[in-house]
Amino acid sequence: MTATLTQPKAGTQTMTFRPKYITFDCYGTLTNFRMSDVAREMYADRVPAARMDAFLNDFAHYRLDEVMGDWKPYDQVLESAIRRTCGRWKVEYREGEGRKYYDAVPTWGPHADVPEPLSRIAKEIPLVILSNAMNEQIHHNVAKLGAPFHRVYTAEQAGAYKPRLRAFEYMLDQLGCAPEDLLHVSSSPRYDHMSANDMGIRNKAFVNRGHEPGNPAYGYREIPDIGGLPALVGL
Repeated sequence: MTATLTQPKAGTQTMTFRPKYITFDCYGTLTNFRMSDVAREMYADRVPAARMDAFLNDFAHYRLDEVMGDWKPYDQVLESAIRRTCGRWKVEYREGEGRKYYDAVPTWGPHADVPEPLSRIAKEIPLVILSNAMNEQIHHNVAKLGAPFHRVYTAEQAGAYKPRLRAFEYMLDQLGCAPEDLLHVSSSPRYDHMSANDMGIRNKAFVNRGHEPGNPAYGYREIPDIGGLPALVGL
């Protein structure tokens, strides 16, 4: 019988659930996803500083909208999203700017809290990534995480981006396991936890990095960073 993550008693970090795999979102959760930093610098000459946060929010919303349909290469996702954002804001889009975001992604490293606890967990439980990435991008980022991964799955392999259920179906099929065998970890309720919940993945951890509001209705445990993850699996 598989245990389900439950709220620990006050003052304890004991957790009885030991998953067959711990599955992760990569960008934002493990890798420091610096898309807003790149956009902030690129559009500093066209968007007033006082309105930049709103511009970046719209860019994030269009990126989500772009991955909801049939799969297409991620450079096309980014180019279309930033073109739509510029159109909405009536600011100039300069040719090639979408590609600059794409080329920046493989250069980004992990959040500072990631390598040590991730490496500790990997000695006991196989780690898996399900990422909205291209095959040519993801391994550059994974190599910087400081821990071995059992499997790394991309949207390109799945033929679908999260939050589409097809991405999660692909991962489960490849691992040959049931939803209740997993602990899924992400900093994004919109891309991950909503769909994971719909797929029957009961055990979830929300890494609250502050870039999305939480929604406890999805039944996750909240942790401030990856340093809080070992306690959820009794390590």
